[in-house]
Amino acid sequence: MPIAVDIDVMLAKRKMSVGELAERVGITPANLAVLKNGRAKAVRFTTLAALCEVLECQPGDLLRWEAEPGAVDAAGAAGAADSIDAIAATAD
Repeated sequence: MPIAVDIDVMLAKRKMSVGELAERVGITPANLAVLKNGRAKAVRFTTLAALCEVLECQPGDLLRWEAEPGAVDAAGAAGAADSIDAIAATAD
């Protein structure tokens, strides 16, 4: 998954347990584990805000984007679109 979750890092920095974080945020330890292990398909902004408040951090401290191996980066995708436009223009 291209979104990596770094809750473990912040827990270690804050010397806090998963159970304590779950309790203070108001979610079950099981749901926090799903999020922490990168298995969540979505996260509510209210939950993200609560995590940030309790851990005294920014959303970017908890979530980051990682390119998937073999994925085309944004520059490559833009370049491919430009090539297609150029081919279409010469066909006219």
